[in-house]
Formats: sequence, C-alpha cells, structure tokens
Amino acid sequence: MTITQPDLSVFTTLESEVRSYCRGWPTVFHRAQGSRMYDEDGHEYLDFFAGAGSLNYGHNNAVLKRALLDYLERDGVTHGLDMSTTAKRTFLESFQNTVLRPRDLPYKVMFPGPTGTNAVEAALKLARKVKGRETIVSFTNAFHGMSLGSLAVTGNAFKRAGAGVPLTHATPMPFDHYMDGKTPDFLWFERLLRDHGSGLDQPAAVIVETIQGEGGINVARPEWLRALARICQEHDMLLIVDDIQMGCGRTGAFFSFEEAGITPDIVTVSKSISGYGLPMSLCLFRQELDVWEPGEHNGTFRGNNPAFVTAAAALNAYWADDKLEQQTLAHAQTIEAALRDTAAHHSGSAYRGRGMVWGLELADPHHAGRVARRAFELGLLIETSGAYGQVVKLLPPLTVTTDELDQGLRITQRAVYETA
Repeated sequence: MTITQPDLSVFTTLESEVRSYCRGWPTVFHRAQGSRMYDEDGHEYLDFFAGAGSLNYGHNNAVLKRALLDYLERDGVTHGLDMSTTAKRTFLESFQNTVLRPRDLPYKVMFPGPTGTNAVEAALKLARKVKGRETIVSFTNAFHGMSLGSLAVTGNAFKRAGAGVPLTHATPMPFDHYMDGKTPDFLWFERLLRDHGSGLDQPAAVIVETIQGEGGINVARPEWLRALARICQEHDMLLIVDDIQMGCGRTGAFFSFEEAGITPDIVTVSKSISGYGLPMSLCLFRQELDVWEPGEHNGTFRGNNPAFVTAAAALNAYWADDKLEQQTLAHAQTIEAALRDTAAHHSGSAYRGRGMVWGLELADPHHAGRVARRAFELGLLIETSGAYGQVVKLLPPLTVTTDELDQGLRITQRAVYETA
C-alpha cells in the first residue's frame, strides 16, 4: 500500500509530546466501520487494535449506532451526573438480566467515573474502607491505570516514574509463571502472610488481571486463580479482579474469571462495556461491601447516558445467547494455529493468549516494534505490549469476520518474516 505523507503539523506542533499511539500510525484517520478504519486519503486499515479493547463490537456497530441516534433524536438526557434516568434504568435492568442473574453474581453496581482508572481507584478505596487497612497486593507486570492509586499497583517502571511522587501502600508479588515454574505457586506470598516478622502489613485486598494485557499477554492458569482466591479467603483479604480490558467477552465468556470458577469480591469493568467506545466504567462488588456514604466517591461524568444506551443495546444484541462466545472461541483456535505456525519458524519465540487476545513474543525484543510498523504499511493496525514492547499484541474486534481474521493473520505473519 502506497501512503502519501499526511499533514500532521497541527498534531506535532500543538498537541503535547505525551501522545503515543499516533506515533506508530502516522496518518490522519477519517472514518471507521466494523473492523476497518480509513484515513483522509482513503487508505483502508484492518483494525486489530480495537481501541485497546474498547471496541469489542467493532467501529460504529449498526445496532448500537441506531440505538444511540434514536436516543439523541428524541432529546434523551446526555449528562445526568448520577440522577435516575430512563437510560440508566434500561442499562441496569439489561445488565442484571443478561449478565448478573444468569451467572448468579451477587453484585451491586457502582458508576465511579468514565474511565477504567476511575473504577480501579474506587475498588481500592472501597477495599481499604471495608477492611480498615492500607496495603494492597498487586502483581509483577500488572497494569491498572495512570492515576496515583492505580499506578501504585502497576508494575511498569516507566509509567510509575511519571507519578513524580512515591507510590505507596502497595506490595507486588510474582504473577503466574513469573518464576518459570521453579518455585511453588504463592510460596513467597504465603510465607510473608504467615510470618509476623516479614514486614508485610496485613493487606486489605489483592488486585489481579486474569490476563495481563499491557504486561505482555501473560495468562494466569485457572488453578492459579483458584489458589489466589483461596488465599484471599483464608487471610481475610478481598479479591479484586481488574477486568477492564479482558472483560465484556474478550476471552470468550463475559467475564474473564468465569473459566476459573471464582467469584471475586470486587470487579472493575470499563473499555467495551459501553460497546461503542463511549467513556463508561463500572465497579461491581458484593452487596455486603456496599458501605459507601452518599457522595463519598463521585465524579461529574459518572452518568454518561449515551453510553448507557449503547451498553444496553450491546448486552441485548450479543449476550442474550452464547453465539458471540462460541464465535470468539472458534476464532481463538484460528489465531492460535497461525501463531503456532509463526513461532515454529522463528527460533526463541513464544505465543500465548485466550479468546481474542493473543501475544507473540519474539527472540529479539526489538522485533515486535518492527512488526507493528511493517503491519501498518501493509494495512493492519496492531500494537506491542510488555515491559519492553517485546510482544506483538493481537486484539481484533469480537465481531471480526472469518475472512478479515485470516487477512489480518496473514499480514501479521508477513510482517514478522519481512522484519526478522
């Protein structure tokens, strides 16, 4: 694909140097539909980035767009703080009937603010309030957000350094496979908990991702998650699952922890919960944990009513049955087969993932970046992840067609070969 040099001057001169994704994709995007984006010059790109997981149902999904347009055309409430609205009621009823009730999940629903880090901050505050303790245990290579509380439980040194102040009241532990199977699971953690001389203050909670997306597509085994849940129960700690990127069907089931058969005390949800890329997040928790005082945690944009509209439409369209889940699991087999073939032809490489989130780690830690750049030239949007950007990350929309999936995987393989 021949790409003419776009006019990026206003972005490079006026916008802050903090911008990131746009540096890897030097074009100006103009419109998007389904699994594809188009720039101002009409070039087409297959999107295997999906808004970092916020577009599980693709760009401008027709069902969700119709619901949103109808709502706006009848002057539905756009901004409502936390007032009761018809849009919020419809969402809550849909969420209860299609997600919570079928899974027998005993959760209250909190709207903490528009982004994932808002949900994480609320979860941490609630856990500390309930238990009356400060320490939160997190895991190596975790990512939970960019505000100070979320950064404290995030592992990436570069992101942590941006805080500019000490990040305290959090203690990291080894994630699954971190010790390469040479140490029994949770040996260090359990010894610290049992030893009154260890220096570890009794934690209020443990926060974990079932699959570390930004950390390098590190997949926790179901048995590891079950053991973690047991430890939390035995030591009076709340279990928080951060399902911001891996929830809403990304791994197959609606929640990524369902495969492990656990019921976390608190769950954070964002990214694709609105279904349309509109800002929205949830903090879910057991009913007995609802000890908030009115207004104790709030935010001006926690009641994004257009997001409630598209979220309800997404739940009713895609989660009234298991068709999307089965399609996701079928696509997972296709992705895994392609990555297995690619890894077999590149010594020292490894692949891992579940559902529709996969990573390819190559022997040369700089190779992944070259792959992403070449893929862009070939008309595919993919990103990298991991502490050193060493993993090629595949995050297609759940609604991607079989032909689109095959096309994207072929481009990925070609980019790997051509940049080796």
